[in-house]
Amino acid sequence: MRTVVQRVRRAEVRLGESGEVLCRIQHGLCVLVGVGVGDTEEDAAWLVDKIAGLRVFPDVTVDRGIDAPGDGKEGPMNRSVGDVSGALLLVSQFTLYGDCRKGRRPSFTDAMPPGPAEALYDHFVALARRTGLSVAAGRFRAMMQVELVNDGPVTLVIDSRERGARAPQHKPGT
Repeated sequence: MRTVVQRVRRAEVRLGESGEVLCRIQHGLCVLVGVGVGDTEEDAAWLVDKIAGLRVFPDVTVDRGIDAPGDGKEGPMNRSVGDVSGALLLVSQFTLYGDCRKGRRPSFTDAMPPGPAEALYDHFVALARRTGLSVAAGRFRAMMQVELVNDGPVTLVIDSRERGARAPQHKPGT
């Protein structure tokens, strides 16, 4: 499974053309969730645990309030979404598995077919709700408009297939 995690001041999901608000959060993490061929419930569990425990909120968020004016200097990111009484907004996003290496039209052959993908996405949402965090979720296979205010900005890509792997270190002069 592949996710894009954004620290947000607020976020909401509206449905297609109607623009009806489906869900919203005030502050926390907006998580775009892609399900790929071969992903399992183990991948979902690992990602939920990783995301719920991510320390991406600065100490100032807790100490001075989420919208408190400051000097533009944040403290270190020592707090998780639960530590700051934040929420999760989860949105299914099969396009995270779009392959753009060839041609101009993305290929989505690495995305899991809709039936099993929906079941795994629903499992992911259920696991997130079991963490005790406030969780809002978009609608699988719906045309949605996601509106958010990215805080920081802080945006991370987390892929369950890369757990335990480290990025190669750049060596000067190579």
